[in-house]
Amino acid sequence: MGDWLSQVFDFRDYGALLALVQNSIIAAALLGVVGGLIGVFIMQRDMAFAVHGISELSFAGAAAALLIGADVVLGSIVGSLIAAGLIGVLGARARDRNSIIGVLMPFGLGLGILLLALYPGRSGNKFGLLTGQIVAVDDPQLGWLAGVAIAVTVVLLLVWRPLSFDSLDPEVAAARGVPSRALSLLFMAMLGLVVAAAVHVTGALLVLALLVTPAAAALRVSANPVLVPVLSIVFALGSAVGGILLALGGTLPVSPYITTISFLIYLVCRLVAWRRDRGRRAARRLAGAQ
Repeated sequence: MGDWLSQVFDFRDYGALLALVQNSIIAAALLGVVGGLIGVFIMQRDMAFAVHGISELSFAGAAAALLIGADVVLGSIVGSLIAAGLIGVLGARARDRNSIIGVLMPFGLGLGILLLALYPGRSGNKFGLLTGQIVAVDDPQLGWLAGVAIAVTVVLLLVWRPLSFDSLDPEVAAARGVPSRALSLLFMAMLGLVVAAAVHVTGALLVLALLVTPAAAALRVSANPVLVPVLSIVFALGSAVGGILLALGGTLPVSPYITTISFLIYLVCRLVAWRRDRGRRAARRLAGAQ
């Protein structure tokens, strides 16, 4: 057990290592905020499957950029936007959307693996696109990621009310003049940008841990329209930054730490919801017996 822990955690020279990953911590914090916000809409619009589909084409775009020597962040953004555009245009109905995502996922993953196999550089770069890499964010990439996070956050706040209305009750929203089609395409574009940013922290395979799990956990413990996004941001921020801080003292890629923290938060929220619901049922039975 001791040998196993020493392989997973080693906190020697932690302070010196911390200074080397400032960009990654800032990127993770920004991603936690915007991921927590957009995650609420992902859950409301039942689009968790779409996140996975977009991340696969984002991975393919990043792999293509790596192969030709272009900017990896730009490549992943292009791949994400293509996937988000296809899903938004061709998958207006839920059944069509799932079919499109099911087609795009294996294609994107297969294309990305092919492009990585052709890449003659370091294997660490290849592995990092799939599972995240703690020192992957340099200054130019941080600028891209910060720009994406700030732009998406601002747009989300501007369209929050009509987007919430359209997400919770699209038929009534359309009947009352909410531009559902335009909002749907705008949301898919924002989702594509956030997925592209998340790929550089968690890797393409585990992006759901930051964009879906925190919001799902928040919805287990509250239905308040203000508290849910706040909790989702706190959970995503804690998972992303906490995962990087733990990964500094470990020998594994950053994504196992982020996904473990995110999953533990979800389990705790489920336990809280279960105890709350059991207390309410007991109170109703007691009231009925009196």
